[in-house]
Amino acid sequence: MTPPDGSMLWNSLKEIMKEAFEGPPGSGSWFTESKPDSGLFGTLKNLSAEDASRPVPTSEAPIAAHVDHIRYYIAGANSFLRGEKTELDWNLSWKIRRVDEETWQNLLRELRKEYETFMERMDQVKEWDPYKTNILLGTLAHTAYHLGSLRQMVRSLP
Repeated sequence: MTPPDGSMLWNSLKEIMKEAFEGPPGSGSWFTESKPDSGLFGTLKNLSAEDASRPVPTSEAPIAAHVDHIRYYIAGANSFLRGEKTELDWNLSWKIRRVDEETWQNLLRELRKEYETFMERMDQVKEWDPYKTNILLGTLAHTAYHLGSLRQMVRSLP
């Protein structure tokens, strides 16, 4: 399946993925709050390394671990979209417990880089077979899940 230029479904998928990470454009939204900072990057932008490392009652893992997990699975999706057969070790994506400010900022930069690569890869795929389509939809669903979790975690911080 190749998405035709201007395909409503194709454009909608990209728009929803963008909203998950960057927040909604303008004053309306499809599934986040109608605020510019309601996407993943906006939710994380004002957190310090201390906040990202703090245990929160709603999760066994701190915010930093969730962010690294998101970075890890987006990197895995990018690898799969390149046609690589990468073995993913999900336990590696949950190892982080504490970060200093430099590590936290690097993690946020790496997350943004993997997201931007993913968005570029979406446009570079020539043939969308069921496997690649499931990668796209799974990545969107997984991101939406973690966005909701992170928003609740951030709200529980003192």
